[in-house]
Amino acid sequence: MAEPNLSKDVSNIIEKENVDFKEQVYLEETFYILSKRKSVFRVRLTSKGLSLTKETDDSSKEQTIPLQDIIGSKCMRSKRRRVGAGSCVCTSLVGHQQLKVVDENSGDLDESDISAYLYIYAYLLKRNRRTLKRERTTITLRFRSYDKYEDNNKEAQKWRNCIKCLIADQPINYVAPQTQSDKKLLILLNPKSGPGKARELFQTKVAPLLQEAEIPYDLHITKYAQYAREFVRTRNVYGWRGIVAVGGDGVLFEILNGMFERLDWQQALAEVPLGILPCGSGNGLARTICHHYNEPYIRQNLTGISMSLARGKTAPMDVVRVETKSNIMFSFLSVGWGLLSDIDIESERLRAIGGQRFAIWALARLVGLRKYKGVVSYARIKDVTNLPKPKLPVTLSHSVSQDGALDSPDAEAFIDCDEHSEVFTNALNGKQHQRVDSWYSVNSRRSAFYSTRGSEYHSVTSGGSEMRSPVHACMHGPASYLPSLMSQLPSHWVHEDGEFVMVHVSYQAYIGEDLLFAPRSQMSDGVMWMLIIKAGITRSQILSFLLGMGEGNHADTNNEHIKMIPVSAFRIIPEGPNGHMTVDGELVEYGPIQAEIFPNIVHLLVPDAK
Repeated sequence: MAEPNLSKDVSNIIEKENVDFKEQVYLEETFYILSKRKSVFRVRLTSKGLSLTKETDDSSKEQTIPLQDIIGSKCMRSKRRRVGAGSCVCTSLVGHQQLKVVDENSGDLDESDISAYLYIYAYLLKRNRRTLKRERTTITLRFRSYDKYEDNNKEAQKWRNCIKCLIADQPINYVAPQTQSDKKLLILLNPKSGPGKARELFQTKVAPLLQEAEIPYDLHITKYAQYAREFVRTRNVYGWRGIVAVGGDGVLFEILNGMFERLDWQQALAEVPLGILPCGSGNGLARTICHHYNEPYIRQNLTGISMSLARGKTAPMDVVRVETKSNIMFSFLSVGWGLLSDIDIESERLRAIGGQRFAIWALARLVGLRKYKGVVSYARIKDVTNLPKPKLPVTLSHSVSQDGALDSPDAEAFIDCDEHSEVFTNALNGKQHQRVDSWYSVNSRRSAFYSTRGSEYHSVTSGGSEMRSPVHACMHGPASYLPSLMSQLPSHWVHEDGEFVMVHVSYQAYIGEDLLFAPRSQMSDGVMWMLIIKAGITRSQILSFLLGMGEGNHADTNNEHIKMIPVSAFRIIPEGPNGHMTVDGELVEYGPIQAEIFPNIVHLLVPDAK
């Protein structure tokens, strides 16, 4: 039974020896088990997490659940009495549930049990042989200090509300924290990404965790190419707490460019963070996030990256404005020409086997090694160790291209995907800007089916309705600082012409699950890393280079055939009509292409790094 005189708010500061931080203790309670009167559990909720100390007559053992590993809690009542129901509980339930519990508002509860049960859900980092892995743990606290359930529940609710405040990084409120729990996550899931297991992985790995964290969501299944792009372009995205791509990097590419096709692109990107759950073949961005935040990345185990959705922490990310002869797009991962792009696009026929398709096709391309002639130009960053801290751009001007431009679409040109959704009609700052016009117009049917607990699923087809996209889908975004695509470049740019095996530019550390392309890259450093491999290199050298890329050993290579260069902008002009160019793994038109980086444009959902 919990001792009532120890259930109290604690405002004192406890300073631990040999520790250079102060730990705030908010609540503490003592629990004991009637069948083991010599065992006492002292539980403290602090600014660092949940401290559990088991004390006996001759020993004491402490376990701390870090705050960043806790995702939520819930108050429950017992469903039926157990043998020894008078015993109080302070345990970690990992396997079979020993206690039958129901929601506190359920009609199937045990009226004779006045106890209130607080379930605390955590995913702890544990080392398994050579790797780290998160394991689900449920801490169950039984409150039975008072003679009435209402009083015990009030005490449990105090703990629950305090936990919610700590998770949300808000001032402690023992009544009810002010959170954005009324807003849902928008989940856009591509069921055909990678080996086609995205829907299954979401339902089995992600949905249970979001339920424990009390995060409601709307789940929309994409029905065709550019569905996610149209969706975010035409909906009132401010009604969601974040937009999450479930699939490969291509789904997030659609979402990002859909956001930049909005008239209110800057406000939307500032207020609505983006997230990604890796269910595709490449998964470069998700692997990069885990790399920077020391989160274990285990293929088809989405626990760590899913916790970032529950915790709601964000970090800024650079984006790259890419311009071709007829389109402008925005990129978060990479631009490629040559070998790696050939492997990426041509291995699509092996999509069903997942990420292994890249290794298999790499061997095929090494046998039939190709060379591409052209000119590569770039603005080199001389010292990446002394870069000024990137700042948000203050200009709200928009994209322009040499191919001519069209005015911003009138308000009447926007037809919402949902007739009941809000339509945005005001141009930014009331000004009209010019930009290249990108056309996307598709017809489809739509329908919806719903789940319980406030989350919604939208999928499958129903007759009689169509999804309509805007008449004009125009690319907005920050204005370019570069000359038009075919104009002369500044004098300080470096030019290299000749034959190339590949040119690949990345602004993330990983471009695939096993490809550590740019070890020195940060998500918001304003730097792109350009890899140039010139013709004349042997197949064995390329193979050795690709194998070293798994560990990032190639990063310091600099010889007559291979070089890695930090750049702020670049232009590639290939000769001839044949070849592949990719942006974030997506095929784009083959021809002249140029790009420049814009820092801190996007806010990304990331793991809690407290």
